[in-house]
Amino acid sequence: MAASRVYADCREFPSGKPCSLYISGTEDEVLETEVLHAVKTHGEKDTPDLRQKLRSIIKEERAGASAHV
Repeated sequence: MAASRVYADCREFPSGKPCSLYISGTEDEVLETEVLHAVKTHGEKDTPDLRQKLRSIIKEERAGASAHV
């Protein structure tokens, strides 16, 4: 059975820099990609607090929904 898919939309994270990045995958994949993106693009520090805030914007992807075009 495949892992459930989740997503994070960077527009939902408060930042001084507008961003339209949308990430989907497993929860671990999304969180790690969010952290890398937040550090590199938004100048955040990789801290437990940042990871908690990033986890808060992760949402379950609806069944049948996909970011693929």
